[in-house]
Amino acid sequence: MTALSVNLNKIALLRNARDIGIPSVAGAARTCVAAGAHGITVHPRPDQRHIRPADVYELADMLTVEFNIEGNPFAEPGGTYPGFMAIVREVRPAQCTLVPDDPGQKTSDHGWDLIADGDRVRPIVDELKALGIRVSLFMDPVLEQIERAGELAPDRIELYTEAYARACAEGDVEAVFNRYARAAAKAREVGLGVNAGHDLNLDNLARFCAIPGILEVSIGHALVSDALEMGLATAVRKYVEILRAESAGGSDG
Repeated sequence: MTALSVNLNKIALLRNARDIGIPSVAGAARTCVAAGAHGITVHPRPDQRHIRPADVYELADMLTVEFNIEGNPFAEPGGTYPGFMAIVREVRPAQCTLVPDDPGQKTSDHGWDLIADGDRVRPIVDELKALGIRVSLFMDPVLEQIERAGELAPDRIELYTEAYARACAEGDVEAVFNRYARAAAKAREVGLGVNAGHDLNLDNLARFCAIPGILEVSIGHALVSDALEMGLATAVRKYVEILRAESAGGSDG
């Protein structure tokens, strides 16, 4: 069964709109885990627009499920932000997803160009693996780039799925879906596990997870939006039900 890791960034974004500590990021994590989430994802950016370093440390102390910290490994210290790698070295999460985002981006919007940046990324991958952390690289569904990822030997890639989600919304998904299926197959061919995330939701998740070998999906914005209507625990259960049903169906796309 594909695992669900709930991204709590939007919970923290709402919390940060006031200085009274609600909604609680830790409380939301407890609710998600109790409802069946297999993991929790956070993205501590340098501007601390949502998840703050203190949130990361609190979650690390309390979580009983997989903790996935994502972000740019080259994000440097500044103000009260200790730097991305400093956070990861201290916390040592189960998984670290390396993302090539710039400080001013609204959200992650592209995968690594490992032909250009592979030599910079390689020692980060090696260090994290030496610390016992599973390493995932945020990647577009581009076969040449995924082959390069295989040379760097992370444990997994996370396919950036915004193009798939947009195709689903526009009703012309077949060619895009097949591109992601080929990308996932290439990743497995070069020895990498496959995660996925970005704009996956209740409407498009099942189809995507028909691709063989999707190990984990990270979902935040859509799930928190659903939670506004149905409650956080119910929203988590709805996503887990889709993943469970897809696993039981045994579809291979």
